Amino acid sequence: MNSNRSATPQILLWLMFALTAILWFATLDHNALVRPDEGRYAEIPREMVQSGDWVTPRLNDLKYFEKPALQYWATAVAYSMFGEHNWTARLWAALTGFMGILLVYLTGSRLYNQRAGIMAALVLASSFLYFAIGHINILDMGVSFFMSLSLAALVLAQRPTATESETRWWMYVCWAGMGLSMLSKGLIGVAIPGAVLILYTLIQRDWGLWKRLHLTIGLLIFAAITVPWFVMVSHANPEFLWFFFIHEHVLRYLTPISGRVHPWYTFIPVVLLGILPWLAPMLHALWRGWERRPTTLDNFQVNRMLMVWIAFIFVFFSVSHSKLVPYILPIFPALALLIGERLSKISGKTLAWQISIMVPIALAAWWFAPLASKGASAEVPAALYDNFIPWIQAAALCWLVGAVMAMWLARREQIIAAVSVMAVAGLLMGQSVYIGYNALSPASSAYLIAQQIKPYLKPGVPFYSVAMYEQTLPPYLQRTMTLVAHPDEMYFGIEQEPHKWIPDVATFLQLWRQQPYALAVMSPVYYQQFAEQGLPMRVIARDTRRVVVETP
Repeated sequence: MNSNRSATPQILLWLMFALTAILWFATLDHNALVRPDEGRYAEIPREMVQSGDWVTPRLNDLKYFEKPALQYWATAVAYSMFGEHNWTARLWAALTGFMGILLVYLTGSRLYNQRAGIMAALVLASSFLYFAIGHINILDMGVSFFMSLSLAALVLAQRPTATESETRWWMYVCWAGMGLSMLSKGLIGVAIPGAVLILYTLIQRDWGLWKRLHLTIGLLIFAAITVPWFVMVSHANPEFLWFFFIHEHVLRYLTPISGRVHPWYTFIPVVLLGILPWLAPMLHALWRGWERRPTTLDNFQVNRMLMVWIAFIFVFFSVSHSKLVPYILPIFPALALLIGERLSKISGKTLAWQISIMVPIALAAWWFAPLASKGASAEVPAALYDNFIPWIQAAALCWLVGAVMAMWLARREQIIAAVSVMAVAGLLMGQSVYIGYNALSPASSAYLIAQQIKPYLKPGVPFYSVAMYEQTLPPYLQRTMTLVAHPDEMYFGIEQEPHKWIPDVATFLQLWRQQPYALAVMSPVYYQQFAEQGLPMRVIARDTRRVVVETP
């Protein structure tokens, strides 16, 4: 047997994962929180810690029931242990993303062999979209990890070589994964795995699979994880159930109520770009993914289950009226497993050809990077993009150098080395884009303007947010604001507690003139309008998006 195809020594394996961890976590604190999502998901747990109420999520001191509480709790724990920082706000996304890499390694090693597991883990860690979402404080990486845990546990439980005990315990893990998925982002955590199981069964006619699901104990595990919080939050807030289950699930999926309507083909370019630098290996793996394999356990076909998972999630979100790029993330671990298995079987010549596609892609990314400045506007000046462009070009060079080196290694049948080099190049590319994006932070984050405001903050001083809500301002100021004439996404919370906001600008102007001292943040347009009206105010901070004033 070729030594390149032998088992990887443990010391080398540990070094690979250590390097991956360094490249994954090293810059977590570097970037300022980005509006709107990172500000929102940093602020809700901050208010949990401050208020001591870990049952009812609040955003800007208003009830906020769009998502369950698991990530809020995890971030609140990080704040309590390590303080409120950029990295603690992002820690849950980064941790679950890295655990997803380890999960893919474990799953691939047990389903196929260690070689396939290593390659699957390297593919997942360096896929552009997976890396990006793992470094942003949003909920999608958490739910993706737990959904992937459900899938991995299911296929490990049902694999032909699993013992009865292994099947039972892996199914318990599967049910726990679905429970934690539901606590991460709602019903998709159980609805998608359930639908995939039904669809696979109908296609494969694998009826015996249902006898091995351990439904009774599994449902008890699922209920033990999910029911307590839903009962407590519903008891404290009778309005929760309708808003969470009907408005946030049924209406958001079936109607354009969320304002996130995009074409049906939205996720095609997302997947094609998001899987880079593994585009050709992905297409190859999908082409061969449905091949039937000999098995001894009631016809269970692992790769077909992965294919059904990928196809169903892709179609499910493509037909939805609400589409955002991160929604498609749960297919990436399954794609990585298929790609890892395929890479473990192909020749170096084939791998070199598949990697070669990255050379023109990297050159195109470098050449067209300056076009990013075309996105400049009054709010995001061209000078900010000019600072970002060199980082994009550096990222493209990482891909280019990595592809050339990987091709050279692959042609010498050093396949694991070639995949490792391409993975490191992908991780460095992701870090380059991630670090470089901070060049846009004067427009994409309120961090800088918050530092200008802090000297003017006094205990109990009113702070109005006029006709806008800057999501990243409250976590940096460590306080909430009074909304004026702009409910934003907090309209439901305002309906429950209408005394916590000011519904019109006229009322705000009247209150402003009566205050001995107050602060307000507004857009430059509103500032100009108020200045023309002679409103007494003094500017204390401003940038391209926001003007902050105090009473004179």
